[in-house]
Amino acid sequence: MYQALLTKKYLTRKVMPMLAMAAVMLSVATILITWSVMGGFLKTLIASGKTLVGDVAIVWPNVGFAYYDDLIERLEADELIDSASPTIETFGLIKLPDDRVELISIKGIEPRSYSEVTGFADTLWWKPIDEPTSKDHEGEDIRLAPENAELFAQVLSNGISMTRPDPITGVVEPAGVLGIEVTGLNDRKIWGGYYPGTPVRAQPDGGVEFLNQRMFLQGQVGLTILALDSSGRPIDPVTRTIPIANEFQSGLYEVDQGTIFVPLDVIQRMLRLDEAAKVELVRDDENPFAIEVNPVTGEIGPKMKEIIGVDPARVTTVLVRGVDGAELEAVRQRVREIYAQFADAHPGQVPDAVNMRHQIKTWEDLNRTMISAVKKETGLVLFIFGIVSFTTVFLVLAIFWSMATEKTKDIGVLRALGASTPGIAWLWIRYGASIGIVGSVTGTAVGYWVVLNINAIHDWMGRTFGLVIWDPRQYYFVEIPSAVDPSKAVIVFVVGILTCVLGAAIPAVHSARMDPVKALRFE
Repeated sequence: MYQALLTKKYLTRKVMPMLAMAAVMLSVATILITWSVMGGFLKTLIASGKTLVGDVAIVWPNVGFAYYDDLIERLEADELIDSASPTIETFGLIKLPDDRVELISIKGIEPRSYSEVTGFADTLWWKPIDEPTSKDHEGEDIRLAPENAELFAQVLSNGISMTRPDPITGVVEPAGVLGIEVTGLNDRKIWGGYYPGTPVRAQPDGGVEFLNQRMFLQGQVGLTILALDSSGRPIDPVTRTIPIANEFQSGLYEVDQGTIFVPLDVIQRMLRLDEAAKVELVRDDENPFAIEVNPVTGEIGPKMKEIIGVDPARVTTVLVRGVDGAELEAVRQRVREIYAQFADAHPGQVPDAVNMRHQIKTWEDLNRTMISAVKKETGLVLFIFGIVSFTTVFLVLAIFWSMATEKTKDIGVLRALGASTPGIAWLWIRYGASIGIVGSVTGTAVGYWVVLNINAIHDWMGRTFGLVIWDPRQYYFVEIPSAVDPSKAVIVFVVGILTCVLGAAIPAVHSARMDPVKALRFE
């Protein structure tokens, strides 16, 4: 009973305990806010990284593999697989409207199936919208204007089908979809959206030429890639002009700044991965003694005959999406099993299951470098803030040691009246735990409130003080990413209490071992 009475008395009548509570509150709130913001950043980054790859990828780079239609049919027939899509991934050179030439990642896709697997259609930027984005408080986005609704509806349709009517002839042509940052022409506004810019071409005399075009209406780019032979060796460069149907924003700057999507059949023809007749010379076993003269070398040799067949179209990747709720590793294992059956059905014509086993990767494998880097940064930041917050232990220790010295008389009286050593120790431990609980509760509440309202707080600071920390023109995410994980909040809460208990432990032991005679000898 006396522990409760003294704890209440010490908590409510002293300034020092209030300072300790404030320190715990700030410590808990700081760690929770930091962990939540970094966790939200990682979550947003992972979601963006998953946007364009689905769940599992079957990859055989460079030469690709054939009969992918059969593989996709087998995959989609399984109850664990939702959809699958063939793609080709390669690199090439892109010539932009202002005549700049840059290296670019090229992805050949079937837009319908690719959207089913990845949600590609949702990343298209130029489309009509009904409500402004979260930071567009003034409604400046040109996609909101009613007079532009019909135009952007057509541009969205063009992007989904990856076609665009020729502005002169009206003939519908295959078209590409550019990353929103590839051209560098789109002007990013302070609210995080884009305004389409006009290409400017530099002239030899030092002047410039303004090109009156929008990329998604009249724009086009030149793509140059190296065609490959059947063994994957480069043969010669192939160049093609590609109209632009729309632009996309995935949320990953590296992707949006260096990627173009092109219809799969266009890339297959450029890389010579499309279906083609195959002519093979073999020895004529029906006339084993017949000879002929090689018209090129003039050499005499056995007579050969031509075998004409078909070299099937190939792709480098098949992306797979599992059904909702399916575990990622379970989907990968099922894809491996289905591929093994597929390889058995086409022996010697596709990579065997053993060689392909390590080429069947989850989206986490494909983004492992990015995810690991952010996780390490999160851990480092938490470690630094943890060290800073650990000073709470020493603060509580100093406060309690001071109070224990000040309360020597009270301890002596309690011991003289029969209070036990554990009872005295428990008084200070309980006191420390009470400070920890109050500080942790308020710190968790403050941290939770700040995280939930962090973007509103940031906007208020910008309007009131002109302090803009997270400028959408500098950071690729428009809003400060944040997410409160209940399990993390519990961990921070418990650690806040433990730091106070740990800080109170030494003064508790010192007080419990105090001799009552010595404590009261000057009274």
